[in-house]
Amino acid sequence: MSQSRSAEDSTSAVSEELQGRIPRHVAVIMDGNGRWAKQRHLPRTAGHQAGVTAVRKTVEHCAQCGVEVLTLFAFSSENWRRPAEEVSVLMRLFQLTLERESRRLHEHGIRLRVIGDRAAFSPDLRRRIDESERLTRDNRKMTLIIAANYGGRWDIVQAAQRLARQVECGELSGDAIDESRLAAQLSFADLPDPDLFIRTGGELRISNFLVWQLAYTELFFSDVLWPDFDETELNRALVEYARRERRFGHTSEQLRHRSRAVSST
Repeated sequence: MSQSRSAEDSTSAVSEELQGRIPRHVAVIMDGNGRWAKQRHLPRTAGHQAGVTAVRKTVEHCAQCGVEVLTLFAFSSENWRRPAEEVSVLMRLFQLTLERESRRLHEHGIRLRVIGDRAAFSPDLRRRIDESERLTRDNRKMTLIIAANYGGRWDIVQAAQRLARQVECGELSGDAIDESRLAAQLSFADLPDPDLFIRTGGELRISNFLVWQLAYTELFFSDVLWPDFDETELNRALVEYARRERRFGHTSEQLRHRSRAVSST
C-alpha cells in the first residue's frame, strides 16, 4: 500500500472516532531535533533537517483531517542564544524550506503566514517570506502559520504598544481597553485561538509560545522527538482532544443541558 493511501486510511479511521470533533486550530512546538540527532551521533543541524519531513507530514495530515489553522513554532526569540553556527543553519534551512515548499502549499490550497519580529532576519529571508505569503494569500483550505523569532510576551508587548499609541493620539480612552481590544492587536487576531496545543520531545511547558492565546487550549505532550512525529502520533493527539470536555468555566451539567437544547431545536 502506498504511503498516500496509508495516510488516507489513517485519516478516515481517526475521523470516524472523532465524530466531527476536529480542532479548528492546532498549535505545535516542534521539540527534539537536537536530541534526535545526538542519539544518532549526528550534528544537531541534522536533526533540524530531518524535522522538515515531519513538518510536511503534519501539514498534509492536518489539511486532510479538516484542521482550519496549523501554527508551528519554528524559531523562538530566545533561540538566538544558541550557538551561532546552529542559528545560521536554521536561518538557511528556513529560507530553503520556503523556497521548496511554497509552491507545494499553493497547489494544495494552503495559505502561509509568518508571525514574529522579522527585523532580525536577512533581507533575502524577509523577501522570501513576503513572496511566499503573497503567493498563497488567497488560499482557503487551511492556514499554516509559522512562528519565527516569536515570543508570547513579545506579542503582548506589541499589542500594548499599539493600544498606547492609540491612547496618545486620542483615538482611544485608556478606560476602554479590555481583553477584546488587546486580543485584537495580537498576532493572527483574525483567526481562532488554538483548540489543541501539542509539544513533542517530552518537555512539559509552553516556553513563551502564544501565552495569551493558549488560555483555554487543551494541552497534549508527546515523548516522541519531532523528526519521528508522524500521522499516528498526531492522530493520538486528535483523539485525546476529542475525548476531553471543554467547559470554559461552565459545569458539565450546563454543557449537557445546552447540548440537549440545541438538539431539540
